[in-house]
Amino acid sequence: MAVETIKAPVASRPDARHRTGKARWFILAAAVLVGLLILAPILIMVLNAFKSPSDYSQNGPLSWPHGLYFDGLKAFWERVNFPQKLWNSIFISGVVAIFGTLLSLLNAYAIGIGKIKGRLWVVTLFLLATMLPQEALIYPLFTMAQNVGLGNSPWSVIIIFTVIQSAFGTYLLASVLATFPKALLEAAALDGAGRWTVLWKVVFPIVRPTLSVLMIFFFIWTWNEFFIPLVMLTTNDTQTIPIALASLQGDRMMDAPTTNAGALISLVPALIFFLLFQRTLTRGVTAGSVK
Repeated sequence: MAVETIKAPVASRPDARHRTGKARWFILAAAVLVGLLILAPILIMVLNAFKSPSDYSQNGPLSWPHGLYFDGLKAFWERVNFPQKLWNSIFISGVVAIFGTLLSLLNAYAIGIGKIKGRLWVVTLFLLATMLPQEALIYPLFTMAQNVGLGNSPWSVIIIFTVIQSAFGTYLLASVLATFPKALLEAAALDGAGRWTVLWKVVFPIVRPTLSVLMIFFFIWTWNEFFIPLVMLTTNDTQTIPIALASLQGDRMMDAPTTNAGALISLVPALIFFLLFQRTLTRGVTAGSVK
């Protein structure tokens, strides 16, 4: 007669979920603390944007404004011709985002799928190009722009940043396309698809989320650029918003409320752009995490 053995149920760990809950709260508290630290400079900027110069000099930057002061916003708007600077920034950043993403795709397609000779060295060259300091490039770039008739032209900045941004985009996309499924490429070849057809009908739809992320990053990075536009764009009608903010600071004194008001106005378009494309950015970042 077989004797059945009854195994006692393994005792569960009642405190495992409890410990997970505590860790969750610590992570949440740390995230809230980091968020407050990030928001602190923005809140100080908002406080000082609506503070009069006398109120700022008497009570300091951390005090609550005694009254709403809008002359700083008006002074910045009229002094730097903000609508013109806004259009220049949008035009330059938008064109660079489109051209840089397109150039990155074409380069990465040739390197990652075309399997050119010396692929590793070419990708390494693009990686090194992203590490070059702008100070080392500005003199030859300025001289070349003057020689080809693009001095004080937004297109000089567009061409420069298209090449600079596409160097990073090529390095990123070439690594992605190097692992592209060969079955899709072989199926397209059997159907008689040419290289351009494979690029736009097969490769582009799959890497479109990554291209969207690159386009958003290129726009924001170009929007915040200061040094090269400062050197290449020499007149007020061609300059961008970061240069307009720098023009508010004098040699010996600075109007802090007007500067904070200008920074606040300049932040609004970039914030609106980020909010409009936040979902696109989130989908692009998480597109490759789930197969």
